[in-house]
Amino acid sequence: MEVYTYKDKKTLAVSFCERLQEAVHKAEDFHLALSGGSTPRIIFETLAADYLGTFPWHKLHVYWGDERCVPPQHEESNYRMAKEIILSKAGIPKDQIHRMKGEANPEEEALRYGQLLEYNLPKKGELPDFDMIMLGLGDDGHTASIFPHQIDLWGVKEPCVVATHPISGQQRISLTGSVINNAKEVCFLVTGEGKALKVQELLEPNENSMVYPASLVKPTSGSLLWYLDESAASKLQNQNFGH
Repeated sequence: MEVYTYKDKKTLAVSFCERLQEAVHKAEDFHLALSGGSTPRIIFETLAADYLGTFPWHKLHVYWGDERCVPPQHEESNYRMAKEIILSKAGIPKDQIHRMKGEANPEEEALRYGQLLEYNLPKKGELPDFDMIMLGLGDDGHTASIFPHQIDLWGVKEPCVVATHPISGQQRISLTGSVINNAKEVCFLVTGEGKALKVQELLEPNENSMVYPASLVKPTSGSLLWYLDESAASKLQNQNFGH
């Protein structure tokens, strides 16, 4: 595991975008799963502002780690956010953008998307092998859309499941831990003081940490990266992480 801290979320975004651009340049094809939330927004904004002319967009195949069960034009759609900020501007071939269809029947869509991953992505073992998966961290310790009250969904063998938000009851499609931990690289992107306590519990674990789905992110490749701003890292005892 590598942990990088930055003075603010903009600096974090630039560093992550540089890493992503370099990785895609080196690849023949690059399969990336996006996340939703506030931190990916600044990543997408940075890509749109500074990388449109230099990024090898034609190599990028875009997927999602989770999606709310809403239509693609809905304000809560992860796809809509990414499309409006970056995907509509970048030169990614349309057949290389694979959204989760939040408007579809959830169970049918989880099955369809899992089959799409198995067809499109190279395999490692019996599972789809992403080049990189971006993850956020909820203030309840959830990641993708696997919440603490449904932590058993993490370990199912299917690539995708239907999850339920514990408060709103909203259904979501989510990758499972079997696919997340099979990726070549997994990157947590976490900003803001509101995430500091969960970051501390996950990076300086105690006996309570295992109740959080985010604690189960342990890619078999060994490549797990945490990108934190100073606010998110503020409760860590050891902040000498170099950035």
